[in-house]
Amino acid sequence: MRNRRLRRGITALALALLVLPAVPGTAHAEPTYPFRDPHLPVQGRVDDLLGRLTLDEKISWLHQYQPAVPRLGIGLFKTGTEALHGVAWSTDIDNNGAVVKARGTSFPQPVGMASTWDTDLIQRVGSAVGDEARGYHAQNPRVWGLNLWAPVVNLLRDPRWGRNEEGYSEDPLLTAKISTAYGSGMTGGDPDHLKSAPTLKHYLAYNNEVRRDVTSSNVPPRVLNEYDRAAFRPAIAADAATGVMASYNLVNGRPATVDPDLATVVRGWTDQPLMNVTDAWAPNNLVASQGYYATQPEANAAIIKAGVNSFITDDTNAQPTVTAIKQALASGLLTEADIDARISETLNVRFRLGEFDPGGGRYGDITPDVINSPEHQRLARQAAGAAMVLLKNSRQALPLNPSRTRKVAVLGPLADTLYSDWYGADLPYEVTALDGIRERLGGSASVSGLDGADRIALKDPATGRYVTATGTTDADPVAATGATASLAAQFDAVDWGQGVVTLRNAANGRYLGYNWGPFITRDEQPNGWYVQQQFTLEPQADGTVALRYTGYETTESWFGANTYVTVGDGGALTLGASTAADATHFAREVVSSGVDRAVAAAKAADTAVLVVGSNPFINGREAHDRTSTALSAGQEALVKAVTKANPHTVLVLQTSYPVTIGWEQEHVPAIVWTTHAGAETGHAVADVLFGDRNPSGKLTQTWYRSDRQLPPDLLEYDIISSGQTYLYSTAKPLYPFGHGLSYTRFRYGQPRTDARSVAADGTISVSVDVTNTGSRAGSEVVQLYTHQRTSRVKTPIRALKAFQRVQLAPGQTRAVTLRLPVADLANWDVTRSRWVVESSTYDLLVGTNADDIRARTAVAVRGATIPARDLSRTTRAENFDRHAGVRLVDETKARGTAVGATAAGQWIAFAGSALRPGAHTFTARVARAAVGAGTIQVRLGSPTGRLLGTATVPSTGDDYRYVSVSAEVARTAGTHDVYLVFDSALRLADFSLR
Repeated sequence: MRNRRLRRGITALALALLVLPAVPGTAHAEPTYPFRDPHLPVQGRVDDLLGRLTLDEKISWLHQYQPAVPRLGIGLFKTGTEALHGVAWSTDIDNNGAVVKARGTSFPQPVGMASTWDTDLIQRVGSAVGDEARGYHAQNPRVWGLNLWAPVVNLLRDPRWGRNEEGYSEDPLLTAKISTAYGSGMTGGDPDHLKSAPTLKHYLAYNNEVRRDVTSSNVPPRVLNEYDRAAFRPAIAADAATGVMASYNLVNGRPATVDPDLATVVRGWTDQPLMNVTDAWAPNNLVASQGYYATQPEANAAIIKAGVNSFITDDTNAQPTVTAIKQALASGLLTEADIDARISETLNVRFRLGEFDPGGGRYGDITPDVINSPEHQRLARQAAGAAMVLLKNSRQALPLNPSRTRKVAVLGPLADTLYSDWYGADLPYEVTALDGIRERLGGSASVSGLDGADRIALKDPATGRYVTATGTTDADPVAATGATASLAAQFDAVDWGQGVVTLRNAANGRYLGYNWGPFITRDEQPNGWYVQQQFTLEPQADGTVALRYTGYETTESWFGANTYVTVGDGGALTLGASTAADATHFAREVVSSGVDRAVAAAKAADTAVLVVGSNPFINGREAHDRTSTALSAGQEALVKAVTKANPHTVLVLQTSYPVTIGWEQEHVPAIVWTTHAGAETGHAVADVLFGDRNPSGKLTQTWYRSDRQLPPDLLEYDIISSGQTYLYSTAKPLYPFGHGLSYTRFRYGQPRTDARSVAADGTISVSVDVTNTGSRAGSEVVQLYTHQRTSRVKTPIRALKAFQRVQLAPGQTRAVTLRLPVADLANWDVTRSRWVVESSTYDLLVGTNADDIRARTAVAVRGATIPARDLSRTTRAENFDRHAGVRLVDETKARGTAVGATAAGQWIAFAGSALRPGAHTFTARVARAAVGAGTIQVRLGSPTGRLLGTATVPSTGDDYRYVSVSAEVARTAGTHDVYLVFDSALRLADFSLR
């Protein structure tokens, strides 16, 4: 059908061309150009415009800033406006690429949006973001492009990942549902007429900031297909995104920037052309940090051939990209046809955005009036409330009764402060928790606020002078010059964990920062790429403290060794020491104890509301992972003291990630979690605490009891073999995936299925009666998990397959029906590299979270039985069943995955292999860069089992130069587990045993 429409469109275009008047080549664009005619098919218009561009113009459009073509009346087009939870920021080509922050509607961080489990709400949020993107574009299209870099679809495999707040969930289905909803809202829901063009970040298997540009994510085929790709595919397949951004990391040894998936697998998920982009400066990494290519022309040619349309590099300077591509063309690494393919795809997106339509097309009349409109503010409040999760509610401590709660102490570092994040906008207004509670209780109530921070002064014992602020500009240095501990010499020290504190000056309210020297108090909040407002107060044996500067740039190799503060001539503070021993030792004088003040306030109040948690600029962020998920020691001490002082304490935990809060779960009566939820955070907190909103949010990640329940290595991506996430973990969590309480209670009936047996191409319908047995109206998220009882391979303990939100009045019962296509039960069959639904009994588990299963039934699925492996056929080495020590590596720079051994004793196993009676030859395609020979042993049953034979692997001098080797093996028949054991560093692409 699509092909017939395309042929008819091309015919119409050809006829249009016949009747068009001639247009001089030097003239500006006129309505008579076919590409300007909105009635013609999009691809026909693309082809017309592509044919009018010169080669130089086409090459110039491969950079992020696609320059104007005045002779055709075409203006600048820019890829990339950040819009993760609202329009956040963009860059200005007319101001050397300076970041321009938005001040529009700010919605909850993505991990919070996903906690709503409400796809309808998230689609509305996405639509509002798309509207505001159009509004900003109407203000200044040279700054605010309509290609939006969002959502982030990377799975939240490990909560220590620095960018945890940017993702949605550890589960691929939930991630797919939320990202599809957000993307659909941003696009407008019509793939032929785009409100905006969202780009999914970051393809693929990207969950670490540490050495992110040089580490390789080891992703076996099952994890690759069942987990990582599964999160990306649905939004692309639903036309809820117009491309992907390649991640910084390597995947199975190959930089994601040149992952062939971008031209093949990803584009195979949709009929629409996609516009894929690199991450910032990633093209240069291929030659620099990654050393994958010797020259930039080679790298750029590979990027284009791999399926990338837009180079995000060298800021606003496109010349290096253009020069390298021209050199690649001249040397035969690229053809003009390669470039035409990428530009055609980019133009398709630009046409669908309405750029070449009269008035800007379907969405061209959206004005800046939509930015932070009252309607969007109301939606932000709704989203912030829906994102909140009630973790604990002992003895109905919540909701608070507003008529009886007349004296409230709102305490903690986040009580009267809101934070944005690196991918958030500047907040146009702020409603803090303190503001929201005050507003809710009215003027007759007494609502006080304290942050609970120690107020300290730092004195240089050598001079007796105090570290003192002198102003709030870059020209006002902080120095140890104060004769007394005046207000200007006092700092509020907030403990954010892992030894990091911020120091806010008591006189001017600004934060102590480095700013490349001298030290100043300029900033209202920690900010910037390097976040230069971070310090550590290191206790010394003599009772003093050394002040260590821990701004993010100190982790860079170029920063240097000196990170400790010393006092110089005239009291000037400098980074003059590399050790605490050589640093100035300051006397830390406590002017007033934050805990003592908080305890006094709590004792005087009816209720204490503690608001503690994380700072998104400090507790992990892009380029910085967390080393622990623990709440900071200072904040935990505050929670313990206040809870002891007032038994009517409510904990509001505001973080971007799961936190280990075992003591709090045991002792604090009520705990509510929210992410950093934008300008309306305080209203949402008050709505939930006082029962104006019945909480219904659910966790999208497992909350572990301690870091010990996580893998020792953040870089362990094979969730199946390592037992990660709720899918495979056997650890007892603090809060399970899907957990979230309500102010009412829900009872589940016995589930019903429409059949006890179903074919692999069928659909399973599970119905269950859900009753609100409490006295309040409430929403429940009914979750359907499955468990496969028998399988050839290790399958999830349980896996989310469907969910549905249901709103129930007190006493109301509704039948909730969850439909599950049997195809969604498929696993990736590594023996044949395809999806397969295995014949098995599948448990259908209905509950309120992954561990709280309220009802269950089972269904027999008439699927397939995976046959024994036939190793007489050429078998890809990457398709092993089990492994030890080996890494997956790039077979060639362009495509393919091989197994790379690095040391003796490493092995891969192929379970259930049927060996033919006459099989006597093992043949393998191998490479070995090292000098000398290596070996591959063929064994049965175990890595030390019966030895069938040994193949010698010669040195090929290069990891990418493969040769075929063979060895005689003992004849053995029957079905066995075959192990290939390596003695040293070598690569194995494929093999056979015949």
